[in-house]
Amino acid sequence: MRDSMLSALVSPASIALIGASNSEGKLTARPMRFLRRHGYAGRIYPVNPARETVLGEKAWPSVSAIPDKVDFAYILVDADPAIAALEDCAAAGVKVVAILADGFAEAGKEGERRQADVQRIARDSGILLLGPNSMGVVHTPAGFAATTNAAFGAEEIGHGRLAVISQSGSVIGTLLSRGAARGINFSTFVSVGNEAASGIGEIGEILVDHPEIDGFLLFMETIRNRETLGRFAAKAHTAGKPVVAYKIGKSEEGQALSVSHTGALTGSTEAADALLRSFGIRKADQLETLLEAPGALFNARLKPGRPKSATVIATTGGGGAMVVDQLSARGVTISGASAATRAHFAERKIPCGHGKLVDVTLAGARYEVMKEAVSTLIRDPETGVLIVAIGSSAQFDPELAVKPIIDAAAEAPADAAPVLAFPLPHAPDSMRLLEAGGVPTFRTVESCAETVAMLMTGATPSSPPAGVLPEATCQQIDALAGGIADEVTAGAIFNSLGLAGPGQIVLDPETDAPETLPFAFPVVAKLVSPDLPHKTEAGAIRVGVKNRDELVTAIAEMKTSAEEYRPGFRLNGVLVQELCTGLGEALIGLSRDPVAGPVITIAMGGVMTEIYQDSAVRPAPLSVEAAQEMIEEVKGFTLLRGFRGKSEGDLEALAKAVAAFSLLAMNERIQEAEANPVLVRKTGAGIVMLDALIRTSPA
Repeated sequence: MRDSMLSALVSPASIALIGASNSEGKLTARPMRFLRRHGYAGRIYPVNPARETVLGEKAWPSVSAIPDKVDFAYILVDADPAIAALEDCAAAGVKVVAILADGFAEAGKEGERRQADVQRIARDSGILLLGPNSMGVVHTPAGFAATTNAAFGAEEIGHGRLAVISQSGSVIGTLLSRGAARGINFSTFVSVGNEAASGIGEIGEILVDHPEIDGFLLFMETIRNRETLGRFAAKAHTAGKPVVAYKIGKSEEGQALSVSHTGALTGSTEAADALLRSFGIRKADQLETLLEAPGALFNARLKPGRPKSATVIATTGGGGAMVVDQLSARGVTISGASAATRAHFAERKIPCGHGKLVDVTLAGARYEVMKEAVSTLIRDPETGVLIVAIGSSAQFDPELAVKPIIDAAAEAPADAAPVLAFPLPHAPDSMRLLEAGGVPTFRTVESCAETVAMLMTGATPSSPPAGVLPEATCQQIDALAGGIADEVTAGAIFNSLGLAGPGQIVLDPETDAPETLPFAFPVVAKLVSPDLPHKTEAGAIRVGVKNRDELVTAIAEMKTSAEEYRPGFRLNGVLVQELCTGLGEALIGLSRDPVAGPVITIAMGGVMTEIYQDSAVRPAPLSVEAAQEMIEEVKGFTLLRGFRGKSEGDLEALAKAVAAFSLLAMNERIQEAEANPVLVRKTGAGIVMLDALIRTSPA
């Protein structure tokens, strides 16, 4: 079934063009013109009940009237007629249908009704539906150019081995033309549009095993189906085919719904980036990287046993420094020439500079010197990946500048370090020679550095943890009415996950404070209210209360302050807690992003969290190992790793708490949860949750 659908999608034996125009200048005439221009050998059936012929070929009144099996149909009519045409395609047994028209989900209530109709028809008939708002499909090896995008009107389209799946129809033409100028060609373009029934994930799953595709470029405006996108990415990883995405769009919906500090830290951009990383999809920050990275990642793989570091050799000191600077800015470890390589260079009288940059400068203009330098470095087991920065000779003497690099790479053993190149001047001839010789090449230093960073970090999809949400926790969540729970209720839920709080007692707000407490002064006093999620702003917390008299005064002052902050607030009690000390504070937060779904965020805790914006984000739930990786990312936690002789914090206990907390994502009613601050004590002493917040959907 998958092979049959793949064939119908990219190399169908027949295509119906519904609404094809007889006027060559019209957009709806383009698919027929492009199919003929680029050598599509299949059968083309224009469908136009108002005409007997279209562009010199017999026209048909409907798809069902065609006396042939139609594999692919492109619907070029307006929204309401498009629905009728889709029904006709379903009746005729068409396998793949693309709809050009807009006026669906993006067009209010009426558009939503139309979109529901096309979803139903596609589901009931088993049609693979692209769009609405789809600019069609192009598969260059078959000359199949069923698209309205004007860029495909070019006299010739190169054949490559990369597939583009785009939510924007216009971008497929952008990538075609920019790629052609750069010498990068493609196998397949698919415009998925609104993704009413089939999106990037579904199309990717169909294309991933195609032998003419080595990697994928994704242009994304949003993420509509996380499950299928993750499945596709996992299959691409197994097949060794890199997936690189360029994602635009930032939604503020998550922050707008949030009442916690977490919402201010974790926007849709951060959440979506974390989700893509968890799938093993690399995200490109620049359009140039989207073009250049997939092919480079496929051809330049980091070899087993080699270090995850980059060595830069340059025939221009300034250019090499640019590469080193951009790599370092992206967290890539820079390694210079090893001692053994330096000794070999000295013996051969090859200059290499004194720092981490291997600077051969003018000597690099001699074939024998440059070839020997590159060959030695890529054979050195201490080289992870080699980047060659080429000076002006790349523009004025391409053969001399690049031939030693190509020859060194061609003669290298299978376990040699991969070689990548970056010519500093505009040098299209050198770039073509390098890539023809199997050396991935970059037009900009930023794209080069981004791609090398992708190569270093890898793209292994993460697996969700095997844990389950404890029954006791589920029962407590089930008892919640919905909305914001008070701190005591939220804290009890977190306790059930193993997050311990300090010793505490809840006082009746209408009675006097007791003469004695179950723990010693000084204490922390707080008002317990679902209406006061941020106690500091409301003046509803006092720290370091020394005795009973101060406690009585503190309670009265907090009530007055809170009433001014939130008139008529509900007061469920006064929480008195043991005053705890530790080495530092952390925030653990869970939120449900409208695009990326449930995500866990960790950061430095307390009131400074939003100011520092120093956080790490992952899809939830997650494993202890993933939590440890997150802790490593937060710069502020360096203070808890024995920085400058200070005591080390119990970051292992923090990681376990983060993983346990993340299990709350398994309960769909949890919309938001936060433990902030979480006190981190010395190694072995664990963590203490000092405040808790939960927001749930109605029961």
